Amino acid sequence: MEKDWWKGKVAYQIYPKSFKDSNGDGVGDLKGITEKLDYLQDLGIDILWLSPIYKSPFIDQGYDISDYYAIDPIFGTMEDMEELIAEGKKRGISIIMDLVVNHCSSHHEWFQKALADPDGPYADYFYFIESDKEPNNWESYFGGSVWEPVPGTNKYYLHSFHKDQPDLNWQNPVLREEIYKMINWWLDKGIAGFRIDAIINIKKDLEWRSLPSDRENGLVPVPESLVNAQPIEPFLQELKERTFAKYNAFTVGEVFNETDEELHFFIGKDGVFSSIFDFKQTMLGQEGKGWFDHALPTADELKESIFQAHERADCIGVLSTIIENHDEPRGVSHYIAEGPVNDTSKKALGTIQILRKGIPFIYQGQEIGMENQVFESVEDFDDIATINGYHVAKEAGLTEEEALAAIAKYSRDNARTPMQWSAEPGLGFSDGPAWLISPKPNVAINVKDQEKDPNSILNYYRQLTALYRHPLYGNTIRFGDMIPAYRDRENIIAFERRGDKRLLVVSNFQNRQASLELPAPIKTVVLNNTAGLFQEGDQVLELTPYQTVVLELVE
Repeated sequence: MEKDWWKGKVAYQIYPKSFKDSNGDGVGDLKGITEKLDYLQDLGIDILWLSPIYKSPFIDQGYDISDYYAIDPIFGTMEDMEELIAEGKKRGISIIMDLVVNHCSSHHEWFQKALADPDGPYADYFYFIESDKEPNNWESYFGGSVWEPVPGTNKYYLHSFHKDQPDLNWQNPVLREEIYKMINWWLDKGIAGFRIDAIINIKKDLEWRSLPSDRENGLVPVPESLVNAQPIEPFLQELKERTFAKYNAFTVGEVFNETDEELHFFIGKDGVFSSIFDFKQTMLGQEGKGWFDHALPTADELKESIFQAHERADCIGVLSTIIENHDEPRGVSHYIAEGPVNDTSKKALGTIQILRKGIPFIYQGQEIGMENQVFESVEDFDDIATINGYHVAKEAGLTEEEALAAIAKYSRDNARTPMQWSAEPGLGFSDGPAWLISPKPNVAINVKDQEKDPNSILNYYRQLTALYRHPLYGNTIRFGDMIPAYRDRENIIAFERRGDKRLLVVSNFQNRQASLELPAPIKTVVLNNTAGLFQEGDQVLELTPYQTVVLELVE
């Protein structure tokens, strides 16, 4: 495989538990994914990221791994995985897996051996700290202290996430060797790379300092401790050299709040990762101390965030772009805040994401416009972060109704409900009682109906991805520059893609009409998300609400 084979590709994220159930047990599985490879090929997918399928007790939906070398039986067998890899290759689809190595499950053999002998070698695979009380005031991502007592000792162990997800001790070279061996084992099996989970958390403040808190509980979110952490660069450089670089693997990092200097290290010419996700848009409006205090982003905030991300990163390396994933609510319910959530506005949002510079990651169901689900009580939710968000809201004084409204808007479960293949019972996802189906799924949004409709969101997404392979425009879309346009025009999100061709992407991202004068006459209307027509030679656009067009301009 050539070194940068992944550049100019289109990626798709699958949440395996919710994609397709092949055996009627109500849970998605590997055979179900293999069944749908032709669908993904027709969608124009080159890279397929699977959220965790390893053996797990599923305290955090598979992000708590108890055996890195085993497929969890709910997803199938290793033979099923090998079949998926082989069938993907036949269709030009590369499989990447989730790499979760900041922590493992408390059920993992390593941790069980550490508990059995808290002074033995396996205890040093984790952070076992002697203390008469919790060593500091850090708060885990899921609420409460990051410290849990080691039974029968005067020690505590560190868990940045759930107490059943103990952090792995990257200071220990023996532990690192175990991780590298495991990564290479999977790459030898034929996967093409990894999405790398929560990797920034492997660095620690080894002095375990408490930090000033402005919260009633006296705790400080664990990300704030990373400011005092030791450098992460030696760990990641070694990780790359011992694993990824040997295989020309594609790696995309889950990285937040990176500095400009770190950006060069992560995705520069010799960066440790192929790409990192642009999370700047998902973080818009997150100023408060809980979901209840968040605000939906405006069109102009969305636009500025996108432009600033590219101005910062494009001269350094490649961003991977999202509007939603397994950790976010549905993008169309989050970003279309000023008008109707309908086919036109959904296509507008998709156009902006897919035709930005970088590697677009489509999340399962995004291509049919799946929306946030209806959940009627806190008992309807599964996600531990959602349940924590509910309690945070109640503790802040919100009523039951207000707390439920907050988690309904931002819950990760919105994106984790089953893929809607049809309007039939079970949504075409399962013949059995499917897990996490909301009480009132919007069954009108489904693949089967959209396959038949040439104007559907699904077929529009197929048109968007087809531009990556287009004989005239593909090179510009895959590799061309991205230049902001109409930056000062309120609620207009527009940019040029410049390469072999001069393409202008314009979205009237609002619920009213807008008129625009073009910088040059239209040569070709490449794509239009509504029936409104423009013609060759036109130089003024009269755009209807959320109308979005891709135009080739006269040079």
